[in-house]
Amino acid sequence: MSGAGAGAAPTVSVVIPVKDDAEALARCLGALRAQSRPPDQLIVVDNGSSDGSAAVALAAGAHLVFCDEPGIPAASARGYDAATGDLILRLDADCVPGPDWIERMLSAFAQHPDAGALTGRAVFAEGPRFVRRALAALYLGAYFAATWPALGHWALFGSDFGMRRDAWRDVAPSVHRHRDDIHDDLDLAFHLGERHRIRFVHGMPMAMSVRPFASASSFRTRFVRGVRTVVLHWPDDFPPRRWARLRAAARSRDLQPWPG
Repeated sequence: MSGAGAGAAPTVSVVIPVKDDAEALARCLGALRAQSRPPDQLIVVDNGSSDGSAAVALAAGAHLVFCDEPGIPAASARGYDAATGDLILRLDADCVPGPDWIERMLSAFAQHPDAGALTGRAVFAEGPRFVRRALAALYLGAYFAATWPALGHWALFGSDFGMRRDAWRDVAPSVHRHRDDIHDDLDLAFHLGERHRIRFVHGMPMAMSVRPFASASSFRTRFVRGVRTVVLHWPDDFPPRRWARLRAAARSRDLQPWPG
């Protein structure tokens, strides 16, 4: 792991892309300031906001990065490029992490030294409490079930995941950062999962907004982007071809340690 000496605790960068979401960003940054283990670097990537998002980030002491190229893929990649921590954690501006989110992420990476990336789950922050977890479990369960056949491994959930900076540097040249019509987390999973293990970890729920699913058109847009992301990687990552490569890589890893 780069940057951490022998026995030294890894450093952590948190990346938040944002566009015109100042109020939600303020809540998110407040929750990050209250972490039991604060981040070593807090990066907010302003993706062309016309509201006060940039001012909110600066007031919170975040490292503000501007990305004029539209789209979450470009903004997220810009943030990962700017990260200096050994671990890069990602969440959305409308998410509220639990008070020990970073601490739990660090513990999970320590428990899984073979993993290049870890992803977790989330609960909806709005609506009746008894419905929030069930709906979130249904949504995320469908997401992971639908993407597993295409990937051959866990997908990344953009509201709650982390990766080693070395793993990001390994795949940074190949991600589709200049496409604003795809899902950046799913695209990243295609590239990371080829050479780095992605694990799902329990016990790190993230509170996320239900806003993206408030209308049929919004949900349809997400679905179309997901399909487009998968098809974008064909024919090289057409499932039979990808699965064969992953099986060959797994056999190779029996002879040498998994990188990361």
